[in-house]
Amino acid sequence: VQLQASGGGLVQAGGSLRLSCTSSGRTFNSVTMGWFRQYPGKDRDFVGHITWSGSTYYDESVKGRFTVSRDNAKKTVYLQMNRLKPEDTAVYYCAATGAYLTGPYNSWGQGTLVTVSS
Repeated sequence: VQLQASGGGLVQAGGSLRLSCTSSGRTFNSVTMGWFRQYPGKDRDFVGHITWSGSTYYDESVKGRFTVSRDNAKKTVYLQMNRLKPEDTAVYYCAATGAYLTGPYNSWGQGTLVTVSS
């Protein structure tokens, strides 16, 4: 499975950005899709995920500001980021699990950089 993330860029604090991640997998509608972010020199942190049934779960740091959604027909998952803060600056990655699982994530996208200026 190949995942292609896009949508990163530079935005001012308080602004919004939407990331997209398109999958080449044939079983997209049966996997959990997650978003992670990585700060320089740190491990990747979980941001949020959406299961095959549409259930979502978020890290406390983004709850109420970020929304994960999916379009199975387009094999695409989205991360809508609102009220962005400078501390949201990171490289964002999308990832996929195996079918009907919530982990582990075994397919990863290439990452897209989000920079939030103060």
